Amino acid sequence: MNDNQSLSHSTWDCKYHVVFIPKYRRKVLFDKLREHLGEIFRELARQRECRVVEGHLMPDHVHILLSIPPKYAVSQVVGFIKGKSAIQIARTYQGRRKNFVGYHFWARGYYVSTVGKDENAVREYIRHQEVEDKRLDQLNLFEEQPPLGGSRAFQPL
Repeated sequence: MNDNQSLSHSTWDCKYHVVFIPKYRRKVLFDKLREHLGEIFRELARQRECRVVEGHLMPDHVHILLSIPPKYAVSQVVGFIKGKSAIQIARTYQGRRKNFVGYHFWARGYYVSTVGKDENAVREYIRHQEVEDKRLDQLNLFEEQPPLGGSRAFQPL
């Protein structure tokens, strides 16, 4: 797949796999919100001359494959998408019209990985991520778990 794009003095193909979660990993990406969130992300990416190549919304996290021009930093684009989508969610689904100071829908961090030439594998992973997570969880059941110890805060009462 040759998706090279051009700016005035460069030709580029920069794609990033980005994962981020709602605050406290609450399972809030359901129903009406889930239906419209993809549309919101595509519009916000378009405003930054980016493109959502692939995306999947899980109940407690978001996977997006973004094509970002080299003139933008990944952190700048992800921060813009998370910030503006949080405002739009607050306005549309939570009835808030103004005074967004202190309101956070998304957690602070995110995971990003460059895609490189293995784009098809990453796109396939994003499409079937839910099944893949369940398969990996099954494998973890059979691994030996380390004993609990150390901090007193994690020991049962």
